Amino acid sequence: MDFSFTEEQRIWHDTLHSFMEKEVSREYTREHDANRDFPEDVYRKMADQGWLGLMVPEEDGGVAADPIMFAIFCEAIGKHSLDTAACIMTSMFTAGNISRHGTPEQKQKYLQPFLKGDAKFSISISEPGSGSDAASARSTARLEGDEWVLNGNKVWCSGAQLPGATIAILARTDQDRYNGFSLFLVPNTTPGLDIKKMNTVVRKSLGTTEFFMDNMRIPKNAILGEVGRGWHYIGEHLEYERLSIAASQVGNARTALDDTIRYTKDRKQFGKPLSSFQVLKHRMAQNEAELAAARLLVYSAASKMARGERAVKEVSMAKLITSETLFRIAFNGMQALGGYAQLPEYDMERYFREAKHGMVGGGTNEILRSIIAKDMGL
Repeated sequence: MDFSFTEEQRIWHDTLHSFMEKEVSREYTREHDANRDFPEDVYRKMADQGWLGLMVPEEDGGVAADPIMFAIFCEAIGKHSLDTAACIMTSMFTAGNISRHGTPEQKQKYLQPFLKGDAKFSISISEPGSGSDAASARSTARLEGDEWVLNGNKVWCSGAQLPGATIAILARTDQDRYNGFSLFLVPNTTPGLDIKKMNTVVRKSLGTTEFFMDNMRIPKNAILGEVGRGWHYIGEHLEYERLSIAASQVGNARTALDDTIRYTKDRKQFGKPLSSFQVLKHRMAQNEAELAAARLLVYSAASKMARGERAVKEVSMAKLITSETLFRIAFNGMQALGGYAQLPEYDMERYFREAKHGMVGGGTNEILRSIIAKDMGL
């Protein structure tokens, strides 16, 4: 079995990594992380390249990349920061949902500005009382004449505060546990919507929010797809979302491990490089082996998806293993760098913070284990 990239995939890989080094440098990443700024210029440059349309079909103006090419993209844009990757990937999932289920009018209104880099999307599922048990969400949408009236409290809605953002809000239109949800497209300037950015230790650039809907009125045609199908629409992109997170974690883990290797070769103690001490080089050797295995899981899942097969278990395994691998690599990097690991200019503290979040965001590792177990018949 050949695990190497094709010529087209290799060129794509090299193009993306060159872009990340030239346009999204380490210094730029540190700056927008420290200032809690969205990397707007990078977002627009990616739009100019056509990369925002990787999950949008050609007939809607996108480029419709296959899952392997998408995984290569996510691995590259995650190399400096998972937050930077999230700034790009988060909007792409809702764009994919609109291309699949939106009306011609919705596609014209939302997709065209997005593909140009003039618009962003956010996805709102969780609530204070419904995190991993997302189907217990209580926010409601009630049809009154030609308007939907939404009420409730949402949390962990990343990017909802950004200028020009439209939020895909999952709200209950019926009491059925899964078939009672519908999905609504709501501009973040809508009256009755009160958004607050949260002061988290990660997602500093994308930002994550809590918001309240108080008799918020939106047009009847703001619903995406059919009434009662919202849960299913969200589920459709979860394979891509988990694949994207896993791939970006591999990219970030590669950088974190390379940084650790470089530091331990340069840093001398007791008259010799740190890399010569067995305890450190064995840790790094173990991390190298784990990272190679994690990366193979990612591309195995992507290959299965590229064949048109469902890969729920495979993407769950990939995200589970890549998140734990990245955390171990970042943890060992913090140990190897010692006091210097605390300094933002060494980047390791950012890798460490974001690695921990990766074990929760997009599906906790505990939930992923339950998904894998269910597929095993357990």
